[in-house]
Formats: sequence, C-alpha cells, structure tokens
Amino acid sequence: MAAKTKRYPSDLTDMEWAAMEGLLPKPAQRGRRRKADLREVINALRYLVPSGCGWRMLPKDFPAWQTVYWWFRRLMRWFLFRTLHDIVLMLDRELEGRQRLPSAGVVEVSR
Repeated sequence: MAAKTKRYPSDLTDMEWAAMEGLLPKPAQRGRRRKADLREVINALRYLVPSGCGWRMLPKDFPAWQTVYWWFRRLMRWFLFRTLHDIVLMLDRELEGRQRLPSAGVVEVSR
C-alpha cells in the first residue's frame, strides 16, 4: 500500500497503520465491497476524540459521520478500540526511545 499523506496531526503514520491493520476485520469475501477505507475511519476517530467535535461536525475529507460512528460502535463492542489505542501508544513510546510499556505507575490515594 502506498504511503498516505497526513492531513491532520492525528492521522495514523504508515508504521502505526501496519501495526493495527491485522487486528481489524477483513472485508467479506462475498457481497458488497466495503465503501469506507478503515484507515480513514480510524483517522476520523483519532481526530474526533481529542478535538471533542460532534459526530456531525467531522470535516468532509473523512468518511461520512454515520460510517465513522458505526465503526466506532463495532470496535467498542469487540473491545478493539482500547487495543488500537494501546498499540499506537506503545509505538509512540518506542519512537521516543522509551520502553514500550511503562515501567512504573502512579497510585493516587485519597481519604
């Protein structure tokens, strides 16, 4: 697959996409072809979550908001949304020269 041009800072890099592509559902062998590019759907979700914009306010260069919402619901149902987030987080940590997984945690205790 050819490298994609990043339009937004939240867009997936080719390395991030390669790491998560295998976890996503494959297109059906029969029936109607998938209209939406899953990479673009994930890019839309990565734009939407930190920006806090509404579903209907997604920029027009992403797939239709209904499509993005449908995939969001599907990924949440399969518990994949958190997994995809964790993969990108580990890759980002690795690129910064840190361990993939944090070596320590912080526990807050309040009374």
